Parts: sequence; structure tokens; C-alpha cells
Amino acid sequence: MFAATAIDTKDKPAFYKELAAQLKALLEGEGDSVANAANTAALIYQMVPDLNWAGFYFLASDDELVLGPFQGKPACVRIAVGKGVCGRALELDMSMLVKDVNEFPGHIA
Repeated sequence: MFAATAIDTKDKPAFYKELAAQLKALLEGEGDSVANAANTAALIYQMVPDLNWAGFYFLASDDELVLGPFQGKPACVRIAVGKGVCGRALELDMSMLVKDVNEFPGHIA
């Protein structure tokens, strides 16, 4: 059975490399996407310092994301494409790194 082990956070590249290795071990042999999303969110939430939410939104239709497995505070169940950070990232078809979501125009609190 998998058990997460503490990772030194002083060296960010090394931290994320080890986190990826632990995630690979955690997901090994499991093919269910919902189970894997749930465990991914849980591991990230447990291991990344000062994080208040980790999770997934799934594309439910051409114009809407629906909440998937997550850890943290309650979240919006549905997000329209183009709305908030997640909807905007989908609209632009790109990953987005947002330093402070509270400063993002259209942030969904």
C-alpha cells in the first residue's frame, strides 16, 4: 500500500520531481480516471505547503466545466467556458499560472 513521505520544500525543482515520483507510485496499476483524480488531488493537497485547494474540473460539454474530485474548501460546481481562471484557461486552450487569483479579472470566489 502507498504511503506518502515528507519532501523537503527548500529546493522547488527537487520537490516537484519527488512529488511526481510519489504520484506515479500512488497511481500505478489504477486505470479509473475518477479514482486517480481523487488521489492526485489528495496527494497534492497533503504535500504542497500553504495550499488551500487542489482538484479537477472536467469538461462536461463544449461550454461548461463540472467539478470533479478535490480537497479543500467547497467550490463552484459548474463553470462556464471563459469564466474564472479555469474557464479562461479552457477558452484560451492553455495552462495558466496565476500568482494571486484574487487579482485575476473575473475570478470566481
